[in-house]
Amino acid sequence: MTRDNPRALIRYALAGAALTAALLWGAYLVRSALLLIYVSVLFAIGLAPLVSLVERRIGRLPRWAVILTIYLLFLGVLAGLAVMVIPPMVEQARGLFSALPNMLQQGQQWLIDRGLLSRELSLQEAVQQSQVGGSDAVTTIVGAVWSFVGGVFGFVTILILSFYLLLDSEAFVRTFVRLFPRTERPRVEDACRRVSGKVSAWLGGQLLLAAIIGGTAALALFLMGVPYFYVLALIAGIGEMIPIVGPILAALPAIAVAFTVSPTLALGVALFFLIQQQFENHVLVPKIMERQVGISAAGVIIALLVGGTLLGVVGAILAVPTMAILQVMFEEAFPEAAADT
Repeated sequence: MTRDNPRALIRYALAGAALTAALLWGAYLVRSALLLIYVSVLFAIGLAPLVSLVERRIGRLPRWAVILTIYLLFLGVLAGLAVMVIPPMVEQARGLFSALPNMLQQGQQWLIDRGLLSRELSLQEAVQQSQVGGSDAVTTIVGAVWSFVGGVFGFVTILILSFYLLLDSEAFVRTFVRLFPRTERPRVEDACRRVSGKVSAWLGGQLLLAAIIGGTAALALFLMGVPYFYVLALIAGIGEMIPIVGPILAALPAIAVAFTVSPTLALGVALFFLIQQQFENHVLVPKIMERQVGISAAGVIIALLVGGTLLGVVGAILAVPTMAILQVMFEEAFPEAAADT
């Protein structure tokens, strides 16, 4: 390829463009698998500092035993929480299901009194009108079951792949560092450590936010006398893990249940969730994301918007750690520009 041979340049350019297009098309076809791999990598990066800390404290155990111990402790904590929460939650869920017809009747009567509804509908009629036909209902149920099975399979896959990534993480890092010149390898190793710290801080921050939101919601709903507060608080905690729309959707069931008691109670519950989310958005998230992860509030909002547009809820969940990784790469690529910001 020389200036005297422009045809060769054109051929190489066309070949490179075709190869790039083929790679992009192949990545699009396996996008679901790539997303699982990326989530597994983030999970492994987030747990890496904890694994290293336990390894330093307990030097006799091999690395696989340390990772397995952390997994078992994590599952044990989940099982303990389930033992404490699930029995009363199941009892309250049964009561909520039994009270649904009465709640539906009260809500419809309120709408009828204000001329917003012509007549009362039974629960069966409401379900039937929400579906176009019986086949739609069957399709919805099958789709929901298939999504649940796929979610469980994906979660197990993430745990297994993250285990092997953690097991060979040092070899992966060494191989990655060797791709760079010797003079740049210390900087690359430092960047890898910073990425691991940021992702680990994000993972811990998400769990902390969910616990705070769920705990405060349970306490507030209990003190206000809202029925089925266990179930509603759990929904609020899970909704906190879903950016943007999660907290809003999680507040709706609590407001609806409180409305069956009295409109005043529903207004109080709505006000509580509004204050809680304002406190979470303006105090908790900035403190955790800016001080620990090191991303400004504007950066978090931009990341959530872009991630949510590209991949929906999953993209919004992965937006902040991805932004943290890109921030470290930008700081290493343009240190002078990063120092001025």
